[in-house]
Amino acid sequence: MKRPLAFVAITKHGVHMVRRLQEQLEQADVYYMDKFARGDEATRSIVLFQGSVKHILPDLFRRYDGIVLFISLGAVVRMIAPILQDKKTDPAVVVVDDKGKFAISVLSGHLGGANELAKRVAAQVGATPVITTASDVQQTIAVDLFGRSFGWEIECFAKATPVSAAVVNEERVAVIQESGEPYWWDYDRPLPDHIRVVDSCAEADQAPFDAALVVTHRLLDEQEEQRYLHNGVLYRPKVLVLGIGCNKGTSAEEIEHVIVQTLNEQRFSLRSVRNVATIDLKKEEPGLLSVCRKYGWRLDTYTPDELNTVTLPDPSPTVYRYTGAYGVSEPAALLSAGATEWLLTKKKAGNVTISIAQVPFPSVKEVIRR
Repeated sequence: MKRPLAFVAITKHGVHMVRRLQEQLEQADVYYMDKFARGDEATRSIVLFQGSVKHILPDLFRRYDGIVLFISLGAVVRMIAPILQDKKTDPAVVVVDDKGKFAISVLSGHLGGANELAKRVAAQVGATPVITTASDVQQTIAVDLFGRSFGWEIECFAKATPVSAAVVNEERVAVIQESGEPYWWDYDRPLPDHIRVVDSCAEADQAPFDAALVVTHRLLDEQEEQRYLHNGVLYRPKVLVLGIGCNKGTSAEEIEHVIVQTLNEQRFSLRSVRNVATIDLKKEEPGLLSVCRKYGWRLDTYTPDELNTVTLPDPSPTVYRYTGAYGVSEPAALLSAGATEWLLTKKKAGNVTISIAQVPFPSVKEVIRR
């Protein structure tokens, strides 16, 4: 697992700044040339090196999510060029000049977080952050960061570059948001006129568009993929809550199979699952916990009294006899999602019962005002 941050200096002034930054920013490692050693490096866990910094950069690229270099921009560009791999895996790289006047986002500005890192470092050293990515300069949608703060996952990334170009070049862009948080426009100005927001694919077809940002928990059919992802990016918001009931000792494999099969039947994306919910009697159920760990899902649990506050269409005396609740999967899903109705009320499959609810949000058109 990578470390969060490394500061690297090769000059006297740079060393002074990185030592100060180490005190201000947690989880940051410091590297500088041994000729500037002050004698306390071992106690401060500072790493000294000899020779050119280019010899340690490949290792830093592998080990850190972010690297701040107190070196001239031109030198950094020449040194990192041979070790660049991919925008989705390269670390954030920020360059700070020897006087601490500018903190420049150089590499992985969006996905890697270099833009935000440049702002953080600039605030600490009293520098001016230099950000050159078009979406930031124009204060518009950053396609590769869209919904990231809410936990949305990008499922279809192949067209990110042309879609980003469409956004910044003011071509006709449709934001098709069928689910998820609608609070993504955080600039203090209206949404640009060339960006149109709709809350369904059907509505998007009422006017022509050149590119699309599609936010949905649904699995698109082949025709929809061709229509909206021909020049579009697909995002998966975390809006599905799975209510799960299971017999004691049910294997993780059986629980997972039922979940995957049911989601496919309902045409819902596995990537849009936010969490699992169940009765507190199952909070230590090994198979259920194993599935949650595999997918990184939170497990919400409720007491029988809490579950019984939900009115069920088909309360079960048998379930009540064993658990004290008239149902498990159905009420757990609604309570966890904060919903009033189910996408799937209940399905029984072997040792597993599953219900699905959707986390409710206002329509994007109600929130994004022009």
